[in-house]
This record gives sequence, C-alpha cells and structure tokens, in this order.
Amino acid sequence: MTPLTQLQVFTAMQASPHACLELSAHLGDGLAAALWSNRDDARDYQAPSHHTLSCYIADGTGTFRRQRPADKGAPGKLCIMPAGHESNWVVNGGIRLAHLYVSEAQFALGCVRLLDREPRELQLQEATFLDDPQQAVRFRQLIGLAWDEPGERLLASSLAHAIVDHALLSQVGLRHGLRLKGGLAPNLRRQLVDYIEAHLDQPITLGELALRCNLSEYHFARMFRSSFGLPPHQYLLARRLHQACQLLRLGVMPLGEIALMCGFASASHFSNRFRQAFAATPGEYRAAIRG
Repeated sequence: MTPLTQLQVFTAMQASPHACLELSAHLGDGLAAALWSNRDDARDYQAPSHHTLSCYIADGTGTFRRQRPADKGAPGKLCIMPAGHESNWVVNGGIRLAHLYVSEAQFALGCVRLLDREPRELQLQEATFLDDPQQAVRFRQLIGLAWDEPGERLLASSLAHAIVDHALLSQVGLRHGLRLKGGLAPNLRRQLVDYIEAHLDQPITLGELALRCNLSEYHFARMFRSSFGLPPHQYLLARRLHQACQLLRLGVMPLGEIALMCGFASASHFSNRFRQAFAATPGEYRAAIRG
C-alpha cells in the first residue's frame, strides 16, 4: 500500500499543529489505520485517492462539517469519506478518533467479491455521523490491539477487513449517470471469476484468460483492469492469498500443502508473497488467528 506519509487524509491530520498521532500501522492488503487526538482545529481533505472510514472514540461533540454546522459528532459516530470527495471539518474542543484508510484496489476487490459488480459502477457513499453500533464496536476492538506487535497487528488486519466488508455491504451504491465504456461483458466477468476461483491451485496465464474471452493478451489486460479495478496478476494474487488465509484459519494443514492448493510453486514462494502482503509469515498468521 501507499506509505502512510503519502495518504492525503493522514498527511492533512499530520500537518495540524493540534493533532496528535497516538498509533499508526499498515495492516496489509491495502489497509492502514491510525488513532488521533485533536482539538480546536479546522481540517480540509481535498479529493484523496483513498477511502477513509472513521469512528469517534471520545468527545467530538463540538466537531462538525463546515457546510453543516448544526450536525455535531459524538462518541461512537462514524464517518465515511470516499476517494475523490472533498470535505471540510471544524473541531471545537477535543476529539479522539480512529481512521481506517482503504486503497482503491482493496475497494475494487470487495466490489467483485462481495457485490459481483464492476468497481467503476459503484460508489462508496459519503456519510457523516452515522450510527452503526456493530462498526463502532469493531473500531474499539481495533484500537485496543497493539499494532506494533506482529500477532496483534494480524488480528487488527482481520478486524479491518470486517469493517471494510460491512461498509461495502451497507454503504455502497450505484454511480448515477455513468456510461461505461470498454471492459468485459458482465457474463464474461462472472465466468472469469468462477474460473479463477475453481483453478487457484493451478498455473493460470494471461494468455489462457485472454483466450477464454477471445481477446489478445494486450486488449484483455486493459479490459480486465477496467472491469476489475486492478491488473489480472494482482487480482489473481489477491484471491490466492485470500484463500490461503481461509485455509490457515480452518486448521493445521501443512504450509506446503496450503501453498500448493493456492497455486504457489513452493512453501518458500508462498511465505515470501504472504510476508509482502501482511508483514508476517503464514505460520505467524495462523498462530495469531488461532490464539
């Protein structure tokens, strides 16, 4: 994922003379989190390239959006700031809040996996001071973990995924007035998803996928990215790692066997890819989740 210091909402908070960063961490899979305290401030977020989900942990009763001064925050309230949107905030008094930063690629994967839609068809809907007790509990659990300890950071990653999945299922709507150009037909997209899921344990080449759509590799790669929000190789790796996580959660299957079932050439190749995504080995992930 993009370094925290290049995430626009994070850097806007960091630039405040009053904001204090209590915790921050990359959680793998295009997710990062931060815990902030702030007071007597004004913050503007200009069309960030990432989504931000936030939860007020304490105070915040004097916080409002500049265009809506009558609506005030409170502990447990949630806000959703989609990528590309502008928002302007005023903080009177104190506030303590948690941020979860979500990459566009992770949002795209969720649109395909959970909603069976093209990511470009969908929009994460902006929300201010939303009441969602289930999400608020997850955020409080998230900040209760020690993100600098590998095992607890992996648990934090699992919680972050649950928060994002919930937001995708409850706060995503169709983009209005959008005329899609390019991309794969819906039936081809679904066939590809089903084919990839059924063959994760086998080598899958770009040429093989392109042939199934009767396209050249070049045109297929462009159309795939339009429909899935990321290139074929990144999508395939993400699905393999997702299946690996599911298998690691379920039992004590040897890591070499999991590697082969998820299409990795060897246990070492699996471990290297897993570490790149989650900053932990598969064994550490299994120990953290089962512990």
